Amino acid sequence: MRNYNQIIKLGFIFMASLFILSACSDDYLNNSKIYAEDSESFFNSETDYYNALVAAYDPLQSTFRNVLMGEIASNNTLCGGETATDVPGYQQIDDMTHTPVNDQLQDLWSLMYGGVNRAAYIIEFKDKTDFTGKNVILGEAYFLRAYYNFELVKWFGDIPIKADGRFVLGDEKTIPRSPKADVYALIEADLEYAIANMTYTAPQVGRATKGSAQALLGKVYLYQDKFDEAASILENVINNGGYVLESDYNKIFEFDGENGTGAVFEVQYTDTQGASFDCLQCSEGNVAVGYQGVRGYEGSLFTSGFSFNVPTQEVVDEFEDGDNRKEVAILDIDAWAASTGAKFTTGYEHTGYFNRKYLPRKRNEEAAGDLNLTNPNNYRAIRFADVLLMAAEAFNRKPSPDDAKAKTYLNRVRERAFGDADHNIVTTGSNLTAAIYKERRVELVGEGHQFFDLVRTGRGSQIPGFTTGKNEVFPIPIEEIQFAQGNWEQNDKY
Repeated sequence: MRNYNQIIKLGFIFMASLFILSACSDDYLNNSKIYAEDSESFFNSETDYYNALVAAYDPLQSTFRNVLMGEIASNNTLCGGETATDVPGYQQIDDMTHTPVNDQLQDLWSLMYGGVNRAAYIIEFKDKTDFTGKNVILGEAYFLRAYYNFELVKWFGDIPIKADGRFVLGDEKTIPRSPKADVYALIEADLEYAIANMTYTAPQVGRATKGSAQALLGKVYLYQDKFDEAASILENVINNGGYVLESDYNKIFEFDGENGTGAVFEVQYTDTQGASFDCLQCSEGNVAVGYQGVRGYEGSLFTSGFSFNVPTQEVVDEFEDGDNRKEVAILDIDAWAASTGAKFTTGYEHTGYFNRKYLPRKRNEEAAGDLNLTNPNNYRAIRFADVLLMAAEAFNRKPSPDDAKAKTYLNRVRERAFGDADHNIVTTGSNLTAAIYKERRVELVGEGHQFFDLVRTGRGSQIPGFTTGKNEVFPIPIEEIQFAQGNWEQNDKY
């Protein structure tokens, strides 16, 4: 079995011959416009479907933006960087002053729709050629379309969708933005198809599985307050998926912890292909890792970076005494320098803390391209601890709560964090709800979930600068509004 991380670079080669993918493209339709192949000359063999699937996975690597901005937008971190004008789009999102003119939001929109269209290409021609195992490839295509659409609806609210194939040039003038309920209905249908056609064992390490699809469906239900449905599907994952919490929390975020026993779905990265700031989407590495590195760092274990996404004292203080996750999640750079002799410089909004989970580690200096842009650290998109905490929330918040079960799942996570059962939560009702929210924050800090957790639970006002009734979603990029020529209205108050 080949590791999918070893072959994901094929996706870039394949996409170059099939798709235009550029963050600078005029609109999201051009972002995935087919120009070299058509249905008559493609999808004639298993290899064709497989190569198309690799290309559909490839835009996942661009979600480093989603993760970085999702954390910066929350109350967990400040933007940081070199100065107040370093990547203005990030700075504006941190301050909640973003507008429809934002390069980073435009990139996110374009790249996620590129992913939607690549998955839809396979779905559109799903019946053209038969071969053994095609149902698994199709299941993954439906999963990927759901994943990309979920990212889009999280960020932008109502979005254009197309259930029966790819977007083509001109659709932006005729296809409306669908209400969130309709978007979620399509996502649910796609994931149900995926679940029915996939198994818990991945064909290759790094590819999505039945458990990935079930966990994502549980999250989709949770975002809609469908707590009964979320509780049912998430418990199914817990009981049948075969996932186990890593006994060592620290191992999760090291190279030898990638695709481990608690990995429900990970975005695969590699440093075998170079990249530059001229084409960040060309990188096969996790660009966000270099962005979060300690500025001017010289010392052991880590390499330097650009000091973005710096944790606040507030989130550091959320960790209880005895919580072993704190030293794994948060690097106190002054304490680290004092104990190791490391040297560093400071950047904008320096707090003294860094996101240790995704700091760049020392590695082979012969890796291709700019070392800051090609870090091979996988992104742990869905972890088993996340599934347990989502299940805890669903059982606690459903119409007929089962707090006993909610506490069982919550305390499985806490027992690993503290190494004992002495810190287990015993409260019920709304106090238990608050405990689950806090646990999600400290367990998943630095992983891009906090902003959306706050918004979906009506707690957005905890974010500095947040305007209720506006900042629950982000503005549709101005270019897309312009290309739609009056077909789409901008989100409220933008």
